[in-house]
Amino acid sequence: PTGPIETTMCDYETVESVNEELYNNLSELVRLPFFKYFQVDLYRECPFWQDHGSCNNPECTPDGIDEKDIPEKWRSVTLSRVDTTSIDKRHQLPGCYYRDSDFCFLDDNTGQEGEYFDLSLIPERFTGYSGHSAHRVWRSIYEENCFGLSELNLMSGKSPAPVSLPDSMSDVFRDGDIEPDEHCLEKRVYYKVISGLHASISTHICLEYLNQTNGEWGPNLECFIDRVVSHPERLQYIYFNTVLMLRAVARLGPYLSAFDYCSTGNHEDDQQTLTKIFSVVDIARNVGKFDETVLFRGENANILKEEFKTHFRNVTRIMDCVGCAKCRLWGKVQTTGLATAMKVLFEMDEKALDPYSNANLLQRSEVVALVNTLHRFTESLQAVESFRRIWSKVNPTESEQLIHKAEEQVRTGNVSIPRPSPLVGLDHPIDALGGARLRLTSLFRVCRDSTVDCVGLLIDILRRGMNALAAIFRPSGKEHGPGSGSGEL
Repeated sequence: PTGPIETTMCDYETVESVNEELYNNLSELVRLPFFKYFQVDLYRECPFWQDHGSCNNPECTPDGIDEKDIPEKWRSVTLSRVDTTSIDKRHQLPGCYYRDSDFCFLDDNTGQEGEYFDLSLIPERFTGYSGHSAHRVWRSIYEENCFGLSELNLMSGKSPAPVSLPDSMSDVFRDGDIEPDEHCLEKRVYYKVISGLHASISTHICLEYLNQTNGEWGPNLECFIDRVVSHPERLQYIYFNTVLMLRAVARLGPYLSAFDYCSTGNHEDDQQTLTKIFSVVDIARNVGKFDETVLFRGENANILKEEFKTHFRNVTRIMDCVGCAKCRLWGKVQTTGLATAMKVLFEMDEKALDPYSNANLLQRSEVVALVNTLHRFTESLQAVESFRRIWSKVNPTESEQLIHKAEEQVRTGNVSIPRPSPLVGLDHPIDALGGARLRLTSLFRVCRDSTVDCVGLLIDILRRGMNALAAIFRPSGKEHGPGSGSGEL
């Protein structure tokens, strides 16, 4: 992709020009003590259905670490000595809680239920977890897209001009030609966050894929084409999420710079962490161009924001229904990280972000999740470069076969289009007729209004699917930033 990143004031060229430096800084940061230890309860009951499946592959089970190996200040006994004045602000559930400003449920780490994990030793990669259980989880996550948007809706909507960036997001998305209740900015942002997370996770799975024939780990190009490249817009949403996270980090700059990262009593460790934090914050200030002030404005802003928060909180609870413990771990980390970013952007003013007047703004788990989630997205973008290099070495015959397969998926409708469905707590599967009806709902809305638009949209879907695969593997030529190279991907 080239040009503006939709729903932001940044472009793809700028993100690609800084991603390697950003990724390297984050890679070092997440291996430091403060950011690599994450406490979480992986065995809380699924609140939506009884049978959440299981993964029998040993790769699905992460190894925890003994709490005695954790710095004392982060242990449950220490964390249980909380300020009682803050308890009343929490909405408590068994093993977790949320505050009014939170976009997620947070684990209550003051008890004995949670376990510590060293994230640096647990790669996010292929585990073999798939089938009905995995599909039900993702289906339920997309069902929490209460606004009913899908890739199909977004493709039929108006996009920013491809040539120049707007002065503000409101210049593009407050257009009178778009029905405010159909394609409003808040709805588009919500969908992009979910779909971008899905695409990033898929990219990691394909990057470290187990070849079950020879038992070796390595990148799987066909997996990447099938899960990401052949699906219109998905790669773009990883870029979008990266910019969103960077904007949150930029706003949190003073808070993160004043945070106590010291874990061992050795202030050299603390300084090493701060040095990397400063580097990441500097990049974030230059690249995190997202105007959060244009969201949640107008007559029903508070109602829409509460609906937004409620549904994303449910997404974080759906993580308890994932049958693969390692997948559940990374799912909890990343949904918490995204929720933290959205809280910073949509709930906090500058006074609230002041590290001196509001030192307890974020829990340690939120800071750890925020940084690790940003690292996940930057690693996904690095993986794209790896797949480009692999593609450049594929012989013409094999490349034609891969392109043809992707075209067939788009032509026959085998592209997975997330869609609105019944409530998350649905305890029975949707029949084939009901599923087909749901998949076609968005298309029918367009076709109902205009036959020309309907035919045009179908052609556009096919064209985008074919062009996306060919375009994604062209050398980017963007390593020197905007304006360099030929302008092609």
